[in-house]
Amino acid sequence: MPALPFASTLSWYSILHAAPLRPLHTFFRAAEERFRPTQVLPYAPTVVRAQDDLVRRGLTTEDRKAAVLRETGRGTTPTIVLGGFVPDSAAQAFLLRRFFLQSGDIYSLIYAREGFSLDLLCAQLDDLVAELDAAGRRPVIFGVSFGAGIVLEWLRRQRLTGNEPALAGVVLVSPVACMADVFAPDAVKPSTLLGRAVKPFLDPKAPPTEAAVERSRTVFTRMFEAGAQNKAALRRLMTMSELERLRSNVMTTIRGITANGARERMQAMSSMKAPTDYFLPGLLPLTNVPALVLFAEREDAVLDPRSPSVFAFKHAHRAYFPQGVVHEIRARDGDSPVQHASLIFHVFEFLPPLREFYARVRALNLALAA
Repeated sequence: MPALPFASTLSWYSILHAAPLRPLHTFFRAAEERFRPTQVLPYAPTVVRAQDDLVRRGLTTEDRKAAVLRETGRGTTPTIVLGGFVPDSAAQAFLLRRFFLQSGDIYSLIYAREGFSLDLLCAQLDDLVAELDAAGRRPVIFGVSFGAGIVLEWLRRQRLTGNEPALAGVVLVSPVACMADVFAPDAVKPSTLLGRAVKPFLDPKAPPTEAAVERSRTVFTRMFEAGAQNKAALRRLMTMSELERLRSNVMTTIRGITANGARERMQAMSSMKAPTDYFLPGLLPLTNVPALVLFAEREDAVLDPRSPSVFAFKHAHRAYFPQGVVHEIRARDGDSPVQHASLIFHVFEFLPPLREFYARVRALNLALAA
């Protein structure tokens, strides 16, 4: 291959797919970030009808609104990211940002730390999707763990009102769609780490003590640190300064969520319907746009063995998403197993199905525009 100017060499970042080139892939990503950094800026949506209506009727308050961050991409298919409990949406997709930006802008919804309103968040999605559709830029909505559950709940509510959201596609990573996904209703004690973290919040008559909240913070910290233990693998993914920024972001998020904020998030998850509960002709499909559901090979730290979401999407995903595909993400031989929603520590394992999906979505968008 002839020598390329530095700027041209950076463009090869997007095609360095093969496993043997992983360190080189990371080098180009870090170099591009240094010389052509993206700007992550607060974004004020111009369409706010649905959310303002809720606040005006006294059904929620402004302080429960999720903040929106925007990064400007090069294409016309934006991505709306909803993260799990931790890390927040921006950190969750940290190593996927350059990939997303090839298709369009990124909109990351950052949940309020002092409170949470599922109704308000669904209204924010209503408004943001309507705004993007009016601009001719139908988005992919990308939900991770609890965020994937929010996407499912939002789609279910849209279906109940007879609406078909103006989306380009849906991606669900390790979906946690209801409380039964992490804590079986008939269980004496939780079988998962996440179940142990949420259990103190489930008694409506006894709000969690500060000690219980602290124990939950410890569980989330351990879950993150478990993924960060393989230092050699991490050096292939990001620079040490990037890792430190990521760890700082995650720890700040864990420490910053107040007891009330944690309680209201748990209340929201408790109110969300299990996918098996709306396996009904009148409520399905949720949407006819392309959909991708990704499960990790090791979901057992988070998802209960009898998880309704695992059962629904591994056995009947086409009922929910007629254009849907389900993949189990597995590590290469000799590498550490892929854990729940491990988009940071196993980004290379998640990239192939994501590339295929986004290529499909862009092709459909071009066909519709022709």
